[in-house]
Amino acid sequence: MSSPTNSASARIQLPSKPRDTFKLVLSTVFVVLIGWSLVSVDLKWSRLLDAPADMWNLFGVMFDEFPWTSEERTRMIGLMWDSIAMAWIGTIIAAVFAVPLSFLAAENLVGRPIAWVTRQVFNILRAVPEVILALLFVPVFGLSPMAGVLAIGVGSLGSLGKLFYEIIENVQKGPIEAADAVGASSVQRLRWGVVPQVAPELTSFLLYRFEINIRASAVLGIVGAGGIGGALVDAIRFQEYDQAGLALVVVILGTIAVDTVSGAIRKRIVAGRAVEVGGPDDPMLAVSPGAALLAQEPSR
Repeated sequence: MSSPTNSASARIQLPSKPRDTFKLVLSTVFVVLIGWSLVSVDLKWSRLLDAPADMWNLFGVMFDEFPWTSEERTRMIGLMWDSIAMAWIGTIIAAVFAVPLSFLAAENLVGRPIAWVTRQVFNILRAVPEVILALLFVPVFGLSPMAGVLAIGVGSLGSLGKLFYEIIENVQKGPIEAADAVGASSVQRLRWGVVPQVAPELTSFLLYRFEINIRASAVLGIVGAGGIGGALVDAIRFQEYDQAGLALVVVILGTIAVDTVSGAIRKRIVAGRAVEVGGPDDPMLAVSPGAALLAQEPSR
């Protein structure tokens, strides 16, 4: 004889799980796009089997004359320094324009129409790759680093502007309201209510963009915008693979060195200076003047 509990469980029917139509359609579209991409690109999958051996032979030719002559090393290091200088100047140019424009793109500081227009400017600049910008500047400034600097500056303006105004929109409202309460002007409101909050993060993202621009500057040399990229593409074009190998090594080592230094600086900026608890720089003591007197009083 079945128990009442088992009989009740048999009569209860759980509802079936509803079908998620959106996920089904999205998954189908995703699979179709992958298949369409594989067919349209016409990838030579058979070449993947021969690629490791071909790459090994290419690297063998590149590093056949390792460690190269001192004149060659000096020339490549100088070209790499040109690429780093291009990246730095272009980043600074972008920051000079991105910082004030980012305040105009933050909806918490200006009206929505002004913010929308400024954001569209950032979107347009961000949509154009640096290589295309370099191709536009080369006919104007010639085959010189100036074309690369402007291409990096204009290309970085859109990215930095977007990052900057997103940081500004996430600031705390307390300092801004305090500035308004004492009758501060618009400039004073930004100076004392916004800038102190966003300055560390803006500087961190600026250095991060500088790291990205170093890689971009090496690529821009391919289109004649100066830097080590031009020497690399010329070496490959004229089948001087030993020079190409040297340029590749200098690019890798230079990029790693700059990324390491820049990463340490960014970490230091975001983390802030270490403060000794109970010392004169303790933020808790700065908040309460009486706490400083208590901290200096000897314990009993």
